[in-house]
Parts: sequence; C-alpha cells; structure tokens
Amino acid sequence: MTTNHSQPGSPAHDDPTLLTTPFGSHASAGEVIDGVDLTGRRAVVTGGASGIGAETVRALAAAGAEVTVATRRPESAEPLVREFAATGGAGLVRTEALDLSDLTSVAAFTRAWRGPLDILVANAGIMALPTRTLTAGGWEAQLATNYLGHFALATGLHPALRDAGSARIVVVSSGAHQEVPFDFEDPHFERRPYDPWVAYGQSKTADVLFAAGVRRWAADGITANALNPGYILTRLQRHLDDDTMRAFGVMDDAGNLEPLPYYKTPEQGAATSVLLAASPLLKGVTGRYFEDNQEARTVRGDDDRPGGVGAHALDPEAANRLWEYGTEALGGA
Repeated sequence: MTTNHSQPGSPAHDDPTLLTTPFGSHASAGEVIDGVDLTGRRAVVTGGASGIGAETVRALAAAGAEVTVATRRPESAEPLVREFAATGGAGLVRTEALDLSDLTSVAAFTRAWRGPLDILVANAGIMALPTRTLTAGGWEAQLATNYLGHFALATGLHPALRDAGSARIVVVSSGAHQEVPFDFEDPHFERRPYDPWVAYGQSKTADVLFAAGVRRWAADGITANALNPGYILTRLQRHLDDDTMRAFGVMDDAGNLEPLPYYKTPEQGAATSVLLAASPLLKGVTGRYFEDNQEARTVRGDDDRPGGVGAHALDPEAANRLWEYGTEALGGA
C-alpha cells in the first residue's frame, strides 16, 4: 500500500506552467504506453517482482523493452521471466540480485552491467518499519533502502545512462513526503525520537530531492522525475500491523484486505511510473514531481488541498546538499 497521508484525489490545477497529459488518475499502465515502441531500449526496474513494480515491468516489456528486474530475491521474478519468454513480440525480461540496503550488493550490480541503459525505475521501497533499524553502514533502514541504495545505483550506472544518449530515471516517491523535510542534522534518528512515518516521509523527500539533483546530468542527456503512485494495496504495507491497517480502513475484522473506492489497482498505480519512463510527452522533462499522470502543483505554507509536492522536496539548495551527503556516504564515488 502506498499511503499519501492526505485526502484522496488531486484537484485539477490551472497553472499553465505545469505539464498536463490526457490520462486520468486511474488510467492503466497499458493505456499510457499504448502506441509507444521500446524495441531496442533497455530498462532496469528495482523491486519489479511484485506490485506496481511488476506492472511497470509488464508495460515496458510489452512495448518491446529488454527489462532487468533487480530484486533481493531473483527467484521471485521468475514468473515474469517465464511469462515474457512465452510472449511473442515482447521484450526480454531477466532478473538479477540487488539488495538496495547493502552498498556492496549495489556495487556488484553496477560493475556487472554491460552496455547502455535507457530507463532506470527506482521503484523498490520499504515503509514504516516499527522500530529504528540500521544498516551495516549505520544508515536508518528506510533512508538507506529508499534513497541511498537508489542513489548509489544511479551513480554506478551513470556511464551506462550517459551512453544511452537520452536516458530517463524514474523515482517512486509518496505523498508522505509532504510534511517531512530532510533533517540534515539528524537523518538517522540518533538524537530525535524514532517515528516510523517520519522516517518513511523523510526517505521519500530524499527521493524527490534526488530526482531534482539529476539536473547536473542534463548535458549527458539524462532526465529524472519523481512521482506519487497513489493509494494501492501491495506488499509495501507488510510492516504494518492489523490495527494500523484497520485504521486505514482497508482491513475488516476478519483480517481480509478490502481496498477503499478511491484506491488504484497495481496496474493503475504503475501508470505514472510508465508515463515518466516511456511517454514521448515527457521528452526532455526533468526535476519534476507527478501524481495521477499529471505534474503536481507545489505546496507551500497552509495549503490544505489534497495532493501536490512539498516545496522543501524541490528546493535546489537541499537537492545539492543531499547529493553531496549521498556522495560522501558512497566514499566520494
């Protein structure tokens, strides 16, 4: 489940500077990529074995792309591999091991990559770990997995993205970022009390700042945009207890999951990712944030309308500072 911490839906905006598309909030991944030919293109989708990641893989491969599913358990993606091996006219789907919380694993993946890379979808993530958990490198686990692992992956694959000539990076964030600026003074909750949702929100702010920071690669033909996929029931909610799920209104007394009327299916949830990854409407667009297949308005101050992107997540100074912070964590890579 991708949570937004706000009321569902995003209002129509009248800002002419924002990019709009003809696709509605519940358009499917197949609809937004219809007519797009990705034959000869190569893509990596992290966490692509299930949920919106799997639907992203399906859409890109169905359009002809060669897609690598990067996941901690490669065997979990074997059904997708077999599905497309038996589908004539579709792109090849393969799977490789990648643990985003382990920089050694990320480095192994990037060292093994050969050839150009046209699309990198930073989709994998974890949400609301109930207790403060640190990686071997001393990073809070949500920040390490959702942000640093993807930053290391993109940095390691930068030559391959550059060689593609017009590569796109797609970063799956969340509306949970809105009220949580990145805390540069205490990002790992060493001094402040740990809160699962604050930690999650901070990691998703970091994701948006990461996408904004990719502007420095514009001369290499690389663009990056972030997105909120909306409310979807997936494995992302696996760390939430039943009481929390009931509080969200998506679990009955018997423990059965029941999506609310405004929730999206995984294929609908993947639509904005696929739009940013492959649509010609996004050619040359970079450093922006999308929701419901539209560019989102920037939220400042006491704006209590649903949706939007927090101004703190698009701040160029914060984006540069986070890029430097991430680079230092990678040992100056």
